[in-house]
Amino acid sequence: MKKILLATVVLAISAASAQATTVSVRVSAVGPTSLPRTTVTMPATAPQKDGHDCAATTGGAALDSAVGSPNWAAHWESSFNELVLDSIYGEAHPFGSHLFWAVYIDGKSALDGLCNVDVAQGDYAQFVALCDPYDPPTDGSPCYGEPLQLQAPATAAPGSAPTVTVTESQTDINTGVTTIVPSAGATVTAGAQHATTDADGHAAIALSDRGPVTITATKGTRVDDSATTCVSDGADGFCGSAKPGEPAPPAGAPAPLPDTTPTYGFIRSIREHQHFRHGRGPRELMGTSDPDPSGLKDVQLRLTRRAHGNRCSTFSGERLRFTRMKRCGARRGRWFSIGSKADWSYLLPKALGRGRYVLDLKTIDGAGNADSRLARTRNRVVFFVA
Repeated sequence: MKKILLATVVLAISAASAQATTVSVRVSAVGPTSLPRTTVTMPATAPQKDGHDCAATTGGAALDSAVGSPNWAAHWESSFNELVLDSIYGEAHPFGSHLFWAVYIDGKSALDGLCNVDVAQGDYAQFVALCDPYDPPTDGSPCYGEPLQLQAPATAAPGSAPTVTVTESQTDINTGVTTIVPSAGATVTAGAQHATTDADGHAAIALSDRGPVTITATKGTRVDDSATTCVSDGADGFCGSAKPGEPAPPAGAPAPLPDTTPTYGFIRSIREHQHFRHGRGPRELMGTSDPDPSGLKDVQLRLTRRAHGNRCSTFSGERLRFTRMKRCGARRGRWFSIGSKADWSYLLPKALGRGRYVLDLKTIDGAGNADSRLARTRNRVVFFVA
């Protein structure tokens, strides 16, 4: 089965924004053109398409850095008030066709479009050509389902069989809500080795060849996913290790295995779907995060409000007040830093007034890993003030 165009974006950005933001992008096309997973730097300025800027922090800007501005096209769709992706490397799926370009962030469908959705450190973004569920092709043209997500270790020992995890996206076309579930029965391939995921989406795949090994996950017509694991015993010249006969790394040198796991954060002061009476809205926000071997670098909050119908606003950490949003949606809100304490608290200027609120929490550890996958009751709560 031919692969469809797929771009995978993983960002690494410091909380202080002092370091360059690096992005890993993968493009796999229906046609002959493809791009292996490649690390690039996010642009300093916003690229422009069809006379409109695509902010330098968005998925569109990441795509621009990876493939080059001439190699992707988008047009301004006034009915959506946003740029719509048309093609990558000349592979076109115009707006309104049976196949359309979709964007997924951490496996969740990003309905705001590629230039309206920010990609933050640790995020995983996929650009995929999907079949229109309301208008699938009837001429036998390829029809692709929502993407898989593959998680594999960065390194492994020769002859080992590390466990990889495969999940899949399931989006309700009526509500736009995406659920990420284990992908049972997916095929995992590494060279000549094959394995099938169990009910929890896990599979052990044998790795023998030293050096970088590409692991791929496929399942039916879903968009496939891949990752690279470097196989080394730590003293064979692979994966940054010293070659045989060369001096060993000095004592106390950092371990070859990087910290790639984010620390989980928890909101403690407000329960999911909690209702507050008028005049009793919360003012102090509190929570905590798990211990992390790399330490905690930054804690960020995002608080959005919907009141009086469709009047929406987001709290600004700089202005210390809510500011109006042109369009509703928690994803359009602004993140603001509240420090780097594991047991954190933030005192709002005043108690929250009437409205529906969404409070999101993001933690970034010392290695730059961000806990940015939002989960209800843990690092995202929806609550109400009557």
